[in-house]
Amino acid sequence: MSLASKLLARDGFVLMYGTTPPRSGSPAELIRGAAEKLAERVRPLPLDGFVVYDLQDESARTSAPRPFPFAPTVDSRGYAKLLDELTGRSAVCYKCIARMTHAEWREWLGDTRRDYGLELLTLVGRPSSQKIPYAMTLTQAYSIAAGHDSRFVLGGVAIAERHGVGRDESRRLHDKTDVGCRFFVSQTVYQPAATIRMLSGYAALCRKLGRAPARIVLTFAPCGRAKTMDFMRWLGIAIPEETERAILGSPAPLSKSIEICSENLRQILDQDYVHELPLGVNTESVSINKEEIDASVDLFQALKDVLDRREQALRA
Repeated sequence: MSLASKLLARDGFVLMYGTTPPRSGSPAELIRGAAEKLAERVRPLPLDGFVVYDLQDESARTSAPRPFPFAPTVDSRGYAKLLDELTGRSAVCYKCIARMTHAEWREWLGDTRRDYGLELLTLVGRPSSQKIPYAMTLTQAYSIAAGHDSRFVLGGVAIAERHGVGRDESRRLHDKTDVGCRFFVSQTVYQPAATIRMLSGYAALCRKLGRAPARIVLTFAPCGRAKTMDFMRWLGIAIPEETERAILGSPAPLSKSIEICSENLRQILDQDYVHELPLGVNTESVSINKEEIDASVDLFQALKDVLDRREQALRA
């Protein structure tokens, strides 16, 4: 069963691993070496596929200084194709469209299918709410991609923290399906209450409108250092103060973060909507620290255990 088929299915959980391509300008042997290390790292995991991110400079989104300097990466399409060749597993390829024109976007889509063989795309718009004039809106980009001859399967980003603070993320998810979204990948979860509110609202809205909900893949990441915690917050990830104290005050911060993420997932799954919404889990590391990258594999296995127990309960 292909990754696209699993994401579009109405049952079961989908298991993914998120990664960022190497820095732009890296030699081909370094890029391949990074992909081979990742392939070996995830080899024992029951992985359905990858999420390959397309990074953009988000400095305009906040006045806070970026904890780590921004470094552009190599084309996410090439890295996704390389991972597929090495592992036999497809990837959801992210693409930031903020500065592209309509013509550039159509050309990019044609190249993506012809030269890289990719089917799954998640589109990302501007990193800021500032009124900067762009040639193409995110809605227009979805419309063009949805109507493209290559028949892409399109995804979107879900940000639970936006729900209930003057914006209805559940309605936003619904509206994105109207322009072509078939699945969603969430921002990293460290505040389960916000995710529960978003998922509850989305399930209720789909029920009210008689619509089949799209799959939502929930992202989790380990954290073992104060600098990583600062970076996660800079990215917009909501981390309660008590969670920060529990992790950074622990003699084994990474193990504690895995424990907290596992409990967060248990809370998210212990809701009525689990019978209605197709869900999944994406595990990633937001830093390049080796210990945190290794911990992301441990986190994947811990979250898989939570999903297995929940799936057994649903079948009982």
